[in-house]
Amino acid sequence: NRPFRVLFVCIGNAIRSQMAEGFARCYGADVMTARSAGLAPAANVMPLTRKIMLDKNIDLGDVFPKGLADHGGEPFDLIINLSGQPIPARDLRAPSRDWKIKDPMGGKEQAYRDAADQIERLVMQLV
Repeated sequence: NRPFRVLFVCIGNAIRSQMAEGFARCYGADVMTARSAGLAPAANVMPLTRKIMLDKNIDLGDVFPKGLADHGGEPFDLIINLSGQPIPARDLRAPSRDWKIKDPMGGKEQAYRDAADQIERLVMQLV
């Protein structure tokens, strides 16, 4: 009886999907296995992503942006799409849901906080 497996996807895997994976690992570790990926992975996780998550007592540690191919062999039960773009059909090997969260990239710290608050609520509902 394996845990429910969720893949969170955004554009760069530098903000929203990293936040979602962090919340899911913190709040849902007993019921799910969480991973994250980006459609076009960024070079690094944004410093404000790390700061906002630390403010919520979640240390993202040494995570780094990954692409969908980095999880190619893993089976998932659900894909959560935060990218606002369609996920290529070849990468959709599980049912998917869209979470409409504004990308805070390039915005002020408050935009990151707003995104984190929305994602936290949605992850709690998922758990």
